[in-house]
Amino acid sequence: MLVMVAACAGNADLDQAPVPLGDFNLVHNIVVAPKAQRGPLSREATDEQLIESVKSALAERFDRYEGDKRYHFGVSVEGYVLAVPGIPLVVSPKSALILNVTVWDDAAGKKLNEEPKQITVLETFGTGTLIGSGYTLSAEEQLLQLSQNAAKSIERYLVRQHKEKGWFMPDEVADSVALPDASAG
Repeated sequence: MLVMVAACAGNADLDQAPVPLGDFNLVHNIVVAPKAQRGPLSREATDEQLIESVKSALAERFDRYEGDKRYHFGVSVEGYVLAVPGIPLVVSPKSALILNVTVWDDAAGKKLNEEPKQITVLETFGTGTLIGSGYTLSAEEQLLQLSQNAAKSIERYLVRQHKEKGWFMPDEVADSVALPDASAG
């Protein structure tokens, strides 16, 4: 069972090279939880536990990027559920974590996304889906797993923005991209 959990975990790819993300270097990783809501059928977690777990998972994933352009994360933990033990095969609560993410461009001194991107993650498949992770994992283990899944989801979001909107482009590439002529057409 542990092998299956490890294979599905949000940190399973950390021993590999990071996915291409342009000229990205995370400088400040700011996580807050001023209004984190505990969901129904959830174990308790302190704001400090939420902040530390998410911050550590983000550092673990994004400190691998060594680009020259500096970026910052502003992350707010909005809500969580750390599943309690349920009734196997009848009620098996699932763990979840909800975050709002803002990415700041240091050189430009502005946000890349004006509206925060909301990221919602669930517990990793294979951690007791029939009986619920409340039976198989401690609250700390659930939070660690959720934080790692959130970091992976944020990475996927950034990769998509890099491809679709040109975020994190090296200066020499951004300078060589011809902008469409507004007067043509």
